[in-house]
Amino acid sequence: MTARRAAAPVADDSSHNAARQAILEAARAEFAAKGLAGARVNEIAARAGVNKQLLYYYFGNKEDLYRTALEAVYAEIRSLERDLHLGDMEPTAAMAALIGFSFDYLARHPDFIGLLNHENAHGAAHVRDSAAIRDTNSPLIELIAQTLARGMAAGVFRAGIDAVELYVSVAGMSYFFFSNRLTLSSIFGRDLCEGGAVESYRAHVVSFAMAGLRP
Repeated sequence: MTARRAAAPVADDSSHNAARQAILEAARAEFAAKGLAGARVNEIAARAGVNKQLLYYYFGNKEDLYRTALEAVYAEIRSLERDLHLGDMEPTAAMAALIGFSFDYLARHPDFIGLLNHENAHGAAHVRDSAAIRDTNSPLIELIAQTLARGMAAGVFRAGIDAVELYVSVAGMSYFFFSNRLTLSSIFGRDLCEGGAVESYRAHVVSFAMAGLRP
């Protein structure tokens, strides 16, 4: 690593940050499409428009880059969730906003589904070993628990809802739709990829989940 850093070109911080971000975005797309085993460093560097040696300089090796890309995706999701300011909303509005956000994120980022599929297929080893990913998820669960407690105290949510189970249920409804809508479209003879179908299912997910929270 010392030798790589010594050989790295001199650049200002903005250039370094831009190059690093370009590599991460290219890696995210490549790993989502091909997984860790199938992804190629040359392809990632070409997507990012950088020299392959710069990739090694920033991230060490392909597996380290894969782990960093996963961590960056989870950090991005949690950052966007924080930007919702759920703690400033009344409980029902906060929960509806979070459910809608979870759906919208997958709609806008199908590559995240690819990353999860590949990571689960290999035993979730990198997610399991990443303290950074665990640390980003804990505040979300705590926020959900606090929102549930506020809703229960206000009488708008029923008692006994577990924050983790709620999150898994909400995420599962959205994830299954986006990861399987091509086969579901064929099975049911309904185009679930067109905009109207996506919006209809989004409304269903939000109303279905919110109904399950009511007393």
